This record gives sequence, C-alpha cells and structure tokens, in this order.
Amino acid sequence: MRSKQLRPTIFLAILTLLVPFFSNAQYKGGTNSTSPVQVGSVILNLGIGAGVDYQGDYYYQPFGTKVAMEWGLWKAGPGTITLGPELGGSFSTGGYYDNYSVRTIVVAGRSAWHYGWKVRGLDTYGGLSLGMGFIHEEYVTDVEYVSNRTIVVPGAFVGASYFLSRNFGLNAEAGFDITNVQFGIIFKLK
Repeated sequence: MRSKQLRPTIFLAILTLLVPFFSNAQYKGGTNSTSPVQVGSVILNLGIGAGVDYQGDYYYQPFGTKVAMEWGLWKAGPGTITLGPELGGSFSTGGYYDNYSVRTIVVAGRSAWHYGWKVRGLDTYGGLSLGMGFIHEEYVTDVEYVSNRTIVVPGAFVGASYFLSRNFGLNAEAGFDITNVQFGIIFKLK
C-alpha cells in the first residue's frame, strides 16, 4: 500500500530533477536573477506537518518536523542544484493499540533542483533524499513490547518557497521525506 502512495511522488521528483537537462535547448544561458536560490546560496528551512508513517498502518497519522540546510552547488539549465543535510522526526501515539507510541528520528542527505519561474521571491523545487531512520516503538497488551531498530529511508519531495524579504520567506513541501506535507519558514543565509 505504502509503495503505491510513494510512486507518484518519486516520479514527480525525478521528473523535476531531469527537466533542466532536457530544457537546455530552449535555455539562452542567462541567469534567472529573480530566483532566490543560485550557485553559492545557502538556505535553511524549518517546517512542521504530517509525519511519514514508516511503520505501516499501526498508528495514527503522526506529527512531523524537519530542518534542512542546502548549498547551491551547480547550475543546471535555468535552475540550480543544491545539496545538504536534513534532520527530523515523525511522532505518533494511539492507533491499533490504545497505548501505542512510535517515534522515528531521521538523519539524511538531500539534493534538489530549484527554479524561480522569473517571479521575484519565488523558488520551486523537487528532489530526493537518502538517510537512516531510528525507530522506537512501544505498547502494552498482556506484556510490554519495546522495539528499537534502524532502517534506510529514501525520500522524494516537491516544494515551494516565497521570500517575503531578501533573506526570509514562507515554505511548503510535500512528498515522502520525514513529512508528507509540511509548512514552515525559510532563511537565505548567503
């Protein structure tokens, strides 16, 4: 069930990453000066929303939070490719068992292709991530059950930011990457 939900998001993220390589024929080589993310940019985004269910269908939709930092490293067609780390968690209680609780902490790397559409302050992007998830779950039936394990967590996401000033803006992101949907703030540090 979960892989069927993940497929459209992965497809959209891969398509977003490949667009710059196929759009070079129509790209004149200039810079998109209205796009906030350029080669040399450093951005930091913080968000909260609906967390990813890494366990299956045992618990309620979790609360999630994520922080990601990206460096603009390469020009790719009319956009910029970024690379950086992300850290976050997905937390839930209740569900299949009334006293069930699970938390997943994720440490990952992410890469995205950013494009501003020649709208001042707008940044849209899509990308992929890969990291490790540290899951802790517990519940009590006749006996107490506690489990800790580590899993590989691939992710795919799309998002948009609108910078209200040169260094601060609002951000929204969707996908399968620590959160399914999140809203937050973004800072341009450089």
